Amino acid sequence: MSLIHPAAHYRPYTSASGGWGSAHAVMNILWREQALFSTPAALLKQNKPKGFACVSCAWAKPGNPHALEFCENGAKATAWELTSSKTSPAFFEEHTLTELRDWTDYALEQHGRLTHPLRYDAETDRYRPTTWEQAFAGIGEQLKALSPDEVVFYASGRASLETSFMYQLFARAYGTNNLPDSSNMCHESTSVGLQESIGVPVGTVTLADFEHTDCIFFFGQNVGSNSPRMLHPLQEARKRHVPIITFNPIRERGLERFVNPQSPVEMVGPESTVISTQYHQVAIGGDMAAVMGMVKALLAMDRSAIERQTEPVLDHGFIAEHTDGFEEFVAEVERHSWEALERRAGLSRGAMEAAATVYARSERVMVIYGMGMTQHRHGVENVQMLVNLLLLRGNIGKTGAGICPVRGHSNVQGQRTVGITEDPAKVPVDKIESLFGFKVPQRKGLATVDSCEAMLDGSVKGFIGLGGNFLRAIPDTHRMEPAWAGLTLNVQVATKLNRSHLLPGKQAWLLPCLGRIELDCQEGVEQVYSTEDSTGCIHGWQGRAAPASDQLRSETAIIAGIAQATLDGSERVPWDAWRRDYAQIRAAIAQVYPEIFHDMETRMWAPGGFHRPLAAAQRQWKTETGKARFITARHLDEDDDVSSGDGARDVIQLMTLRSNDQFNTTVYGYNDRFRGVHGTRSVVFMNRNDVVRLGFAAGDWVRLRTAVEPEVRREVGPMQIIVYDIPEGCAAAYYPECNPLVPLWHYAERSKVPAAKSVPVTLHATLPDTQAQARAVPLQDQVI
Repeated sequence: MSLIHPAAHYRPYTSASGGWGSAHAVMNILWREQALFSTPAALLKQNKPKGFACVSCAWAKPGNPHALEFCENGAKATAWELTSSKTSPAFFEEHTLTELRDWTDYALEQHGRLTHPLRYDAETDRYRPTTWEQAFAGIGEQLKALSPDEVVFYASGRASLETSFMYQLFARAYGTNNLPDSSNMCHESTSVGLQESIGVPVGTVTLADFEHTDCIFFFGQNVGSNSPRMLHPLQEARKRHVPIITFNPIRERGLERFVNPQSPVEMVGPESTVISTQYHQVAIGGDMAAVMGMVKALLAMDRSAIERQTEPVLDHGFIAEHTDGFEEFVAEVERHSWEALERRAGLSRGAMEAAATVYARSERVMVIYGMGMTQHRHGVENVQMLVNLLLLRGNIGKTGAGICPVRGHSNVQGQRTVGITEDPAKVPVDKIESLFGFKVPQRKGLATVDSCEAMLDGSVKGFIGLGGNFLRAIPDTHRMEPAWAGLTLNVQVATKLNRSHLLPGKQAWLLPCLGRIELDCQEGVEQVYSTEDSTGCIHGWQGRAAPASDQLRSETAIIAGIAQATLDGSERVPWDAWRRDYAQIRAAIAQVYPEIFHDMETRMWAPGGFHRPLAAAQRQWKTETGKARFITARHLDEDDDVSSGDGARDVIQLMTLRSNDQFNTTVYGYNDRFRGVHGTRSVVFMNRNDVVRLGFAAGDWVRLRTAVEPEVRREVGPMQIIVYDIPEGCAAAYYPECNPLVPLWHYAERSKVPAAKSVPVTLHATLPDTQAQARAVPLQDQVI
């Protein structure tokens, strides 16, 4: 089935983020999902006390919410889940999986909510309806036949704290620590880097800090598309004349201007709020050099101040009392010349000095960053370089200052807090063993990249997916699909059909679950859930909408059912009692993690929830040395495993990015309003000089080919060139379509996060296929 798009075109977007464009996009998806009546009522409860937590991003939920506490993408996610469209067993009577593999990702999910438990029938190449009892028994039988370390238990990041806690207990009681999750693909670099530097694996900034900060830095994060609700505190900060300084290869509209859709005055007036007071278009992979340049400028300012006997620029008292490694760090910074820093950062010395000057004048500074920093070969060091910058002026452990990683999926941070990790050293093993009566495996399990490698070599034979679209999210897609299709067991807990479900392996079950927005009633008792947001705040919430089908079960009930069918009962985990009463799960969480979750049952309903303890925010450093650490990176190249050398003039560094019309692998539509692209995703954004010097023209069709490891052909296309405002030598194209270009081995050292923000590619002229031709971008609109 081919999806017919409206006439595709490109026209630069000149309006602010938010405003009427956002309002129109919300109404459009409500109409498309046939949810004009069900969704508006739900949106009034979104991110509200006693309401439900947003299905998409993990940005913080305020204690005093706005009247409409949702953003454009949050509304899209809600409409997407509350759609009236259904994918019932009758759908699979009409379509084989072979046929469905020709559908687009958008078309698969757009067909609607799954309604019944399904089992794959290899003889007919179709999913057939089954009962829940048959599904649990069949899955349990298969799990018993496999060795525990042959099975992977993946979590996507949307499941509640209660579900996540149960899930990791089930995996460990079964006998494995193979618990990869979506953090492995995005912010694991944060978890490793921050733990080493300041002793906590999460950020130190809370919503309250936005009210007191006097300077904000952004690195590699697109607030307008990925966390739009953050624009409200950013707008308030700008009204207080707080400078916001951005480092990002592409000029993102949400970081330039904003019109608050909830303000009638702003909606009818011509004015908008300028967000970034400085915008530095750093080269892809140049963040390390850019920050080092700022530090170099700060050191020079400090020496000058000391010579003039004026107030020093650096906080020498804080550095002496609270940190170590400062002298070694300074020596490494001074080793690099300005010329080298300019060349690698793609910025002038003046630009880096301008950013440093504002930093030096500010007393309370926050650094906000996203996957543009973590998804590099040296992503861990990128994170630690940002910490180094903050430590220079004591900007961790004081109000209005700190480090703020912006997480993606709505509970991806929380599931880690309650034990979703492949490393048993990161969970309280003694408490788990004493409370639940089983031995936690000592062997470290498989993270995402490890799981992929094990599928390729055949040592992993079973996969259980708690949400997500694993096959589309991982790198090296074309190599992974055959291995995925060879699995012995494939179990997917899901709300909608996606690509991961269409290569089922030998035994496959598709288990439809309740959505977060839907009422979860267990034996007549309404249940509530909890999640943790990006700022380490835990909230209670409750689904309100009627379930899409009476055959749906909660994720908690599904895990309990599989666990009971698989385990021998020797473990002391009351699966069925927990299924009936989620408060008992929260009580168990509080027993295992008392420092964080004591009195959880009442505290999670406090306005704004409750914050987990963050020792670094109190200037208590739980690091190897007992102090905050300046950790020195000895290189400027963030992706040295794929460096092609200065002589390879035909090689462009590609970064993957999301559109304004998607969340992670979920594509809501084919419009990227902020980048001016409509009706297509088959595009590559390039600098005009690169387009011309490589012999192409705007609108030409090309294939992108990875420029390393030539013995493995990694290629995507056809894609149409769009001339865009991006640094020379750099290009950008959409995720997950470009995942086949990312080698599995190209990942961050120590965190194993796929380094999708810098992949060397070459361009090869081609002709469009029929479907791509229908989405051609008119050349006359390609004006920058």
